[in-house]
Amino acid sequence: MKIKITAGLIRSHLIMTFGLFLTALGWTAFLIPAKITGGGITGVSTLIFFGTGFPLGISYLIINAVLIVFAIKILGRSFGVKTIFSVVVLSVLFSLLQQFITEPIINDDFLSTVLGGILGGAGVGIVFTQGGSTGGTDIIAMIINKYKNISPGRIILYLDVFIIASSYLLFQSIEKIVYGYVTMGIASYTIDLLFTGSKQSVQIFIFSKKYDEIADRIGKEVGRGITIIDGKGWYSGEQTKVLLVMVKKPEASQIFRIIKEVDQSAFMSVNNVMGVYGQGFEKIKI
Repeated sequence: MKIKITAGLIRSHLIMTFGLFLTALGWTAFLIPAKITGGGITGVSTLIFFGTGFPLGISYLIINAVLIVFAIKILGRSFGVKTIFSVVVLSVLFSLLQQFITEPIINDDFLSTVLGGILGGAGVGIVFTQGGSTGGTDIIAMIINKYKNISPGRIILYLDVFIIASSYLLFQSIEKIVYGYVTMGIASYTIDLLFTGSKQSVQIFIFSKKYDEIADRIGKEVGRGITIIDGKGWYSGEQTKVLLVMVKKPEASQIFRIIKEVDQSAFMSVNNVMGVYGQGFEKIKI
């Protein structure tokens, strides 16, 4: 399979690498030194590490090698490529950071739980926004999310309960299990915050006498379609044109910039919408 290397592809993988670094840092700097087990295959690999001393990065790579096959078949080749990239890079980062971080950065288990959960969840969420996965239960979550409107964070939450509970067999500590569940909850919330936040859309109504120039620039620079609606001012009685634009939330700033450059006296109405389905947005899932 040939993969065309573009600037967008490079940018996507750089963003993913940053997310993977945050995830690896959260585990190696905070969770593992505090002997707190999170969920996913990383949690399983952590239990293996605590029980046998087998390197975290290697066990993570081996377990995910099997799961990647399912990702390629069900989620597509491009997803599989990004998953392989994520698994390999994360395995390397785990191995490297464990060599450099040999002592706990902080000696507070609760603070380690919070920081580890935030960094781990933020990292996974960033990878999700680029259409990738860190493997393990993330693959299962993305498969379900492809067909059902269920948040990936919630799916992972349910799947990981057993993994964290099994840490009792090693540590004989209810406290560690509780910290593990707190980590899981924080990570799930952070994933949803980043993943769904990147998919949120806004509906923008634009009132301007220079509507044609604004519409032209939005089409060329943002690549979004524009609907022109005939309107009439009640007070002035003048006929006017209203532009209706649907864009993803991160693109809204581009719209604002264009309007400011073309017509600073333009009037706008911006509304968050529950969902936008169709070409250029989300697919309808039943």
